[in-house]
Amino acid sequence: MKNVIVILALTLLASCQQEKIGYVDNVKLMDEYQQKIDVEAKFKIQADALASKRDSISQAFQMEAQAFQTKAQSLSQSKAQEEYAAMQQKGQIIGQQLQQQDQQLQLAGQTEMDSIVSKVKEEIKDYGKKNGYSYILGGGDGGSVLYGTDANDLTDEVVKLLNDKYKK
Repeated sequence: MKNVIVILALTLLASCQQEKIGYVDNVKLMDEYQQKIDVEAKFKIQADALASKRDSISQAFQMEAQAFQTKAQSLSQSKAQEEYAAMQQKGQIIGQQLQQQDQQLQLAGQTEMDSIVSKVKEEIKDYGKKNGYSYILGGGDGGSVLYGTDANDLTDEVVKLLNDKYKK
């Protein structure tokens, strides 16, 4: 009888394997991931350059418009209207070109960020497999972890792993 109880107890223990679960604070991870920081800095420089270009083109166009207003006073009404229409069209074309450049920059930035997010997800998946995790959950703002013990927080380990790989 004792042997049956011992065998039953061992069987229960063997069948009650615990799942290994951890979580990563997505916000903290992305805020501290150096590649993401570098990409944001690169696109900020490009956005600042585009804004500077937009400002200088805008100033030049305003000066041209002021010169036209002075010139228009000496033109016939029909000639002034004709040149005014040409100025409006030129302004619209310039505005569309600048808007297109801005959209291209935003699209390139979003594409690169999407690539980084995919890379991070893949690294977390590999980390989980290598370290025997059944689940690694995402936490932080909008994440699925409402509470987790510090012992289950893998954020710092994953940030270090990602940054070490990025440096190589």
